[in-house]
Amino acid sequence: MDFWRGWPFPAAVAMLFVVAVLRAGATYALGRAAQTGARRTRIAKLMARPGFARVQDLVARWGAPVVTLSFLTVGIQTLVNLVAGMTQMPLRRYVPALAAGSMLWGLLYATVGFAGVTAWWQLYQRFPAAALVLLVVVVLGVTAYVVRQVRLHRSARAEADAH
Repeated sequence: MDFWRGWPFPAAVAMLFVVAVLRAGATYALGRAAQTGARRTRIAKLMARPGFARVQDLVARWGAPVVTLSFLTVGIQTLVNLVAGMTQMPLRRYVPALAAGSMLWGLLYATVGFAGVTAWWQLYQRFPAAALVLLVVVVLGVTAYVVRQVRLHRSARAEADAH
């Protein structure tokens, strides 16, 4: 966090934007380049997973908005950009989605992300046990939320399949 200390807000957002564009763009390019031979490699195991198929369906159905919104998630973003490349999403749709998502990511990290990490670090320096308890509570809360959403989605899908 000290690296960013003293940077003007617009410069920090711009730098984070560039980082996001380079990282996500490279992931897209990797997916696009690997697409043709991927089914004959170890990546085939990843592609055979149900989660990969769901992301592939989302990208195929919703395209650019999924790419943009993936920048608001943790963990899904890389997979979405890889799938966008592997499905050869046209650059005329991918690049604007990449730019919008990278801007969201830069703004999010330059504001909430830095402030949250700084506040947690200050708490940790004063009350390490409280900071660790807070971290565990947040991780458990996010995990419970994700598990609940997955269960709801599965039950809704099972109900839809039954009809």
